[in-house]
Amino acid sequence: MTTREAFVKARSEGRAALIPYVMAGYPGRGSDLETVKQVLPFADLLEVGLPYSDPLGDGPVIQRASEQALRQGIRMPEVAQFVREVRALTEKPIFLMTYINPVLAVGPRKFFAMFKEAGVNGLILPDLPPDEDPELVSLAHQAGLETTFLLAPTSTDARIQTVTPHCTGFVYTVSVAGVTGARDRLPDGLPELVQRIKKCTDSPVAIGFGISGRATAQQAAQAADGAVIASALIRAHEEGRGLEPVLEDVRAGLSVVGSAP
Repeated sequence: MTTREAFVKARSEGRAALIPYVMAGYPGRGSDLETVKQVLPFADLLEVGLPYSDPLGDGPVIQRASEQALRQGIRMPEVAQFVREVRALTEKPIFLMTYINPVLAVGPRKFFAMFKEAGVNGLILPDLPPDEDPELVSLAHQAGLETTFLLAPTSTDARIQTVTPHCTGFVYTVSVAGVTGARDRLPDGLPELVQRIKKCTDSPVAIGFGISGRATAQQAAQAADGAVIASALIRAHEEGRGLEPVLEDVRAGLSVVGSAP
């Protein structure tokens, strides 16, 4: 299934797409795959996080998960193997969320080839302004990977026009100019931001940073084509709660849709 097909399928069912986030190696090697099995029935796409020691865009919840995975010895080869195991379970699109330093550490060509072979559809690169290294973005596309970059409420129209042509997967719109984390309510200006983005691209737009339950999911669905849920799932793990109730609550909110892909 392609990325666009996943968004279109969700829309045909009267809802926005749900994109759960799982951290490779969290809460442990092997149990991370059990997490995937729990979220896949609710997922239209899946975001897999590559553990990293300096995740500047992530809030404390995801930082703790990343640190725990790294302490257990999860490195790039283990993440690639995890992706292979996930790919064996599903045909749904998989996006790898990685900061740029791990890509540069092994070399872009090797990194992209490794994760393309493992079964990744695309990359989310939160700390790479795509116009600063168009050659690297081109290498990802040559490897057969889609690319997704972030836009924020502070993004100007000029910035949106610069970034969106590089978003060949979907556009990741962050709800706040800050780090990841579950919130009780999303900012009121999100629909206007998404409208400005959609004037520049026909790629689907997904909202992340703050999706925690039905209310925030409903806000996201009224504005965009999809929603990413991350910190709320990891926090449920930390508190010993099941993931299904959280996902059911969010999915219920996504049934109220606004714009079309």
